[in-house]
Amino acid sequence: MSDLKREAWLLGRSRAALAALLLLFLCAGAGVALGLATVSRDRAAIDRMLAGQPAEESALAAFVDDAGYGAYYGFQPTWNPPSDLAFAALGNRDIAPTMLRIRALALEGQIYENEAANPELALPGRFDLAFVVVYLAPLVLIALLHDLWSGEREAGRLYALQATPAARRHIWGPRIVVRAGGVLAVLLVPFAVGAAITGTSPLRALAFAGIIVLACLFWTAVALLVARRGNSSAVNAASLAALWFALTLVAPAAAGLAINAGVTVPDGAALARENREDVHAGWDRPRDATMQRFLALYPQHAPGSALPPTFHWKWYFAFQHLGDLHVASASKAYRDGIARRADLARAAGWLLPPAGLSQAMARLARTDVAAQLAYQQRIRAYHTRLREFYYDYLFSEKPFGPADLATVPRFDPAGGM
Repeated sequence: MSDLKREAWLLGRSRAALAALLLLFLCAGAGVALGLATVSRDRAAIDRMLAGQPAEESALAAFVDDAGYGAYYGFQPTWNPPSDLAFAALGNRDIAPTMLRIRALALEGQIYENEAANPELALPGRFDLAFVVVYLAPLVLIALLHDLWSGEREAGRLYALQATPAARRHIWGPRIVVRAGGVLAVLLVPFAVGAAITGTSPLRALAFAGIIVLACLFWTAVALLVARRGNSSAVNAASLAALWFALTLVAPAAAGLAINAGVTVPDGAALARENREDVHAGWDRPRDATMQRFLALYPQHAPGSALPPTFHWKWYFAFQHLGDLHVASASKAYRDGIARRADLARAAGWLLPPAGLSQAMARLARTDVAAQLAYQQRIRAYHTRLREFYYDYLFSEKPFGPADLATVPRFDPAGGM
């Protein structure tokens, strides 16, 4: 313990080291605070949407006397609530919609028309704790460890220290533990506060803390390998800075460009436009042909499929669904392409530990690409139930009134039901 106290005292005498640790602590605290604010803002927006739903349904009930009107004018809320760890790693939540109000109309346009944000503008990501761990903490570790041996050699003390009995155990080991431990402490304390505020389960909090520890251990190992080469402190610092730049910025960006070039995906906005255009073209197609295609999918509604000479909602919602089928293959290609890119990025993370650790944090926080695709799938499952609920009324000619609005299926963020 005396060795650790001595090294802690020596570290405390270094104004530069204390300033670096204090700055990292402030950055980690700011990252946690901004993450908590973002999560709170998302939850508040979801709560406002849900709080306004009863009033909207009451207004709808005042004039709805037909299932078609209920399906057309009835917006239903769906949402993707932030997890208890989202504050620490916001991931894709800064570019992906966290809530969506849908109708029983063609769905694909409703999903992809929300892709109004330019993903390139969000490449650096939000400033959160994960950003601090991946990008800033390594720089502080480099500053504290690059001259571990070279600094003593340049001061003329290295050979005397190495001549000390059990120098590795009594000098170098405690010095490494104190310096790396100081970085870990200034990262883990703000995280622990954030986890306590959000009520994160202990096991999930420990798992996330474990990733932070792995990130620090990786850069500690890199710094020690370079510091042991016997070069000057300036050369060590420059070498480690170059490694940081390559491993955290250049290589992940190059891997991302290569993955995006190798796995092409349809444009979401173009997919939404094609969906809309096909739906609009449905007005001009022969009604009988439209109904035949629809009834091939829903033969149980054939007995009630006869159309009057004038407009009827059953025909309208039939070509709405056919509009979704028109872009179904492109939509699947889009989802498969995004998932494939994520899989390749995850594989690249094994070769690029900083990128891999960042992905692990987002995955644990449920803010990664897989979480967003899962939300879309829950929306699709819910939309199917919503459509089929109204089909039963439209094709059976059952009366539909305000009381029936209360039986409309509701979205469950956990399962889409």
